[in-house]
Parts: sequence; structure tokens; C-alpha cells
Amino acid sequence: MKRLRAAAYCRVSTDRAEQSGSLDSQRRFFEQYINKSDDMELTEVFYDEGASGTSTKNRSGFCSMLRLARAGGVDVILTKEVSRFARNTVDTLKLTRELKEKGIGVIFVNDNIDTRDSDGELRLSIMATIAQEESRKISERVRWGQARKMEQGVVFGRSCLGYDVSGGKISVEKQGALIVQRIFNEYTLLCKGADTIAKELSEENVPAPNGGRWSPSYIRRILGNEKYVGDLEQQKSCTPDFLTHKKKRNRGERIYLTDHHTPVISRELWNMTQIERARRAPADTSRHSDRYPYSGKVYCSVCGSVMVSRVKHPGCGIYRALRCGGKIKGIDCDNDTLNVKVLSKCLKYILDEVITDKAKIADRITKSLTFHTDNKTCIQWQVDKIIEKKRRLIDMALDGLITDEELAEQKRYYDSRLKDLVTKDGTENKSSVTEKQKNVRIAEMLRFDEEYMWRAVERAEYSHGKLAIYFKGIKKGFAVNFAVSGKGEKYRVVFGEIFRQ
Repeated sequence: MKRLRAAAYCRVSTDRAEQSGSLDSQRRFFEQYINKSDDMELTEVFYDEGASGTSTKNRSGFCSMLRLARAGGVDVILTKEVSRFARNTVDTLKLTRELKEKGIGVIFVNDNIDTRDSDGELRLSIMATIAQEESRKISERVRWGQARKMEQGVVFGRSCLGYDVSGGKISVEKQGALIVQRIFNEYTLLCKGADTIAKELSEENVPAPNGGRWSPSYIRRILGNEKYVGDLEQQKSCTPDFLTHKKKRNRGERIYLTDHHTPVISRELWNMTQIERARRAPADTSRHSDRYPYSGKVYCSVCGSVMVSRVKHPGCGIYRALRCGGKIKGIDCDNDTLNVKVLSKCLKYILDEVITDKAKIADRITKSLTFHTDNKTCIQWQVDKIIEKKRRLIDMALDGLITDEELAEQKRYYDSRLKDLVTKDGTENKSSVTEKQKNVRIAEMLRFDEEYMWRAVERAEYSHGKLAIYFKGIKKGFAVNFAVSGKGEKYRVVFGEIFRQ
């Protein structure tokens, strides 16, 4: 009698050392099982290590076995149980049916199922459904356990510029931290755009974290990364489908811990940066970028639209000017373009010629930039979240997803968190700019660096040779008429009398 060519399949879901013994044990079992059989001979033992059974993807051993079977090199396939073959009901039935059509049976030894039997598919459907449900419960338990560790401060993720992550802990990496501090200071205090910062870092050959050149998008990610102020937000992504394992951005609840680790920048600078990012963010009525310090601040006096930057490259060099955004979109507006060089000269002319008590003006502007944070609202928000989590904790225990011991341990943790929050000072704590920091800003303003001063500008309006500039903290603006002549090196700007708007 011709003996059946038998292939065996083994799988373990992780590649940990303790699982390697299980894999070796499965392989020995099939070698002995087939060698003892009178009607089968071993063709090959296929295996996958550290692979999930919810999908056939990323299972090289399983796919190799199917290729051999489809090519006619196998008569029967053996595996210990349905959950080793697949934890997806659809995949299990689809593949076993395909193999059966080719005359290939699948034997699940421990489950005592042979797809060649008349009732094989019925029993297989039941066991496959049970295996899939078990996988779902395991997935939920793993997610729940990870979330509890995250709440306790364990870090899940990779190292980033300025921080090293190892063993669930995060620590400052000094050299990277200095670069991060520079990025925040230049963006927020000197009003530089992400494009400018990236370009300067690349030109200075400052090594980028992943090699190559610095990009504006990477700079923007740094400016929005809460880790740099000492906070930690986790569960930014999630896996909604345990079968496909595809990650998606988590638009639901995330885990946010305040003052989790050593900060790289002050909370004051962080808050100022987020305000500045929001101000520079494109809006429907003002789609500007943060590439230039004046972006989104210069308006057309004729139709009220934002003036947008346009760059040309004539033979004599780069020509950068501002044009009425409404005119570009088709609005009937006869305003002419404004050369960026003239814009800069006007700002400096007004500051140098008109503002005599510069320290007083700078002080008023600085006061207008102060801010505060409401800690009371933040604490109440955290309390409400923990109470809601305690309610869900009981539901999970009733559903059998967690043990009584896990329930008690997590309840103790939540009660401890609530106690800490309640004992905190519930009064509204306001952090403002210190006198020393204010004096530093005034000194910077008195130097009248163009990029820094544009942070103090609330709005500028232009129309046919007249520019008006409004500073933060000052009710009336300063306006000046000007005329230009010449080209290239002979380009000249002549200013008229400055007056208040």
C-alpha cells in the first residue's frame, strides 16, 4: 500500500526562550507520531515562531506548507489542535475546504478532527469559533494589562531626540536635549518657522536623529511632543481588530500622565509654544504657514484678505513679495504687491524713529504675552476619568475578563490616585512670566531683531505705499507712507512722516 506523504505544522505565538521548548516538543511529537504510523511517511515539519494565528500573513512556515500542498507535494497535513492551525474561523474553513478539493486532508490530533470525515467540517467550525473567541479574550486581557501598566507610568515606545527609553523607563539624553531646547526657543521666542529651523540645523551639520537632513515636519512633531515638558501620553494608536492587527490612530481615550519624568523645557515655554502653534495653524480665512515670521499677520487694507508670500527667481536673485490673497482667489482688488524687504525696513524704521521709550513699549508688549494655566480644571478632569475607569473595572470583572486579584489590585491603585488628587491644592494656580525672564525678553526686544519683533506685532495692514503696524498691548498703530525706486543694488526706500492710526 502506498503511504501518504504527510506534512506537519507547529506554531508558537511568541519568540521568547520559554516558548522555544514548546516548539521543539511539537516538532518531536510529529516526527514520532508519523514514524509510528503504518500509512504515513514524513515529508517535512513546518513551523512559525512568534507569529499570531489570527492571520496567515507573516507566517512563512505556514505559507511554505500551503505552497507545497498546492503543488501536489503533500497528501495530508497534521497539526496538534485547531488554534495552532489558525485562530480565524474564516481562514480555517476556507483553507481546509481548498485543501479538501485537492484531496488533501487536515488532521487536528488533539481535537480528534479529520476534515476527510463526513462530520469533520461541522466539528471544525465549532472548534475554530472557540479558538477565535479565545484569541479575542486574550487580546482584550493583554490590552487591559498594558493600559494598567501605562497608568502606573511604565513607558511603551521607543527613544526619541533628547530621551532614551529602556526597560519601561525614560531618561534624559543631554546632547539631544540641548537641540530640543534650541528648537523650542527659536520657534517660540525668536519666531522662526519650522522650515527655517530645519534648514539652519542642516546647514550647521547638526546630526539628525535618523540621519539625513532635518525636515520641517520633524521639527513640528518635536514642538507637539508632550514628553519634552515631562508629561507622557500613551495609547496614541490602537488595534481595533484583533484579527488583522492593523494599527490606527486612537481617537478615543488616551492615558495622560502629568509630571511623569524629568522635563527638557519649562512648562511656561511649552504652553507658549502650543499657543504659538495654534496661532500659526492654517485656518479657512487665513491659510498661512510658519515659514516666515510675518506669516498670517499682514492684511490687505483694500479688501481685508491676508497677504500671502510669493517668491520669484529673476536673474538678479530671489525676489520675495506679499500679494493680496483675495486677489489671487479672484476678488476684485487693485492693491499692489509689497516687497518683503520694504516690510522689514518699515518695521525697523518705525521702531527706530518713533518709539523713544523703547523699554516701556517692550515691557507693555511682554505683559500682553503672559498667560496662566488652570490646574483646578485639570485635576477635576483627572478625577472624573478615574471614577469612570473604576466603573468599567467592575464590568470587566463581571464579564470574567480579569481575576478577583487583578480587580482588587487595580482598585487599590485607583483609590491611591484619587487620594493624591484630592489632597492637591484645588485653588487656581497661575504661572506667569518671572521678572528675570521679562527683563531678558525686553533686552531681546531692544535689540530689535526682526524675527523676534514680529512676535510682538499683532497685525499689519498695507495699501498702495502705506503700511500700518499694530503692536500687542498698544491700542493705536503706527503708519508710514513710503516710495521705492531702482532695482537690484540700486533699490531704495524713501519714508514719509510716521503717524498714529
